[in-house]
Amino acid sequence: MKTAVIGTGKTGGTVLKLLNDDQIIGPFNTGNKPTLDALQQAKVCIIFVPGSAVDDILETVLTAQVPAVWGSTGYDWPVEKIEDRLKDDHNKWLRASNFSLGMQIIRRCLNIIGEGAERLNHPAFSIHEIHHTGKKDAPSGTALSWQEWLGREAEITSERKGDIKGIHKFEMKTSFENVTLKHEAKDRAVFAEGALWAAKQLVRPEIEPGFYAMKEIFDNLTGRR
Repeated sequence: MKTAVIGTGKTGGTVLKLLNDDQIIGPFNTGNKPTLDALQQAKVCIIFVPGSAVDDILETVLTAQVPAVWGSTGYDWPVEKIEDRLKDDHNKWLRASNFSLGMQIIRRCLNIIGEGAERLNHPAFSIHEIHHTGKKDAPSGTALSWQEWLGREAEITSERKGDIKGIHKFEMKTSFENVTLKHEAKDRAVFAEGALWAAKQLVRPEIEPGFYAMKEIFDNLTGRR
């Protein structure tokens, strides 16, 4: 499948390693910006750029009318506006703060914990995330997603050190018990592999035009609504 890769940083570079040379359109970065003609040669785009760079390429990717998988965190997506445009163009995009498929299982666990916690006596929730020193946004998009999946207010703390790919730890404490949930990404290939999986699902003809979150595609395929 011809894939346009925009962003050649840590995760985008790993996506390139998982693709065959004849599958790659581009790659594109700040020194080689994506063009409309180039993007229209692809069946799908995979985009890993910082949130601060999204506006520079947003209109080009929209105009290309090619399905796109976005891994940009720290960007405030105008979801309804983009979804209307995508539906008018019969196109589809997917966005995620974390492409690990294991993270989707974590999401379901946090949903259950959040629902069950109302039966506990004054539970306190905390989320701690650790990433490499080059990660600019804090807290991570994934940590914010964990709080959203929990459906409750949680204390979120961040740490930046070394070349850590991503560690997220959730704790729920009451007077008499603690519950802990932890996810550690051991290799960036988990994110690149997940992005390629998402791209393959997104281009399936039964997926209707729109702007999807990763969880919607995952739940659709696993029979949970």
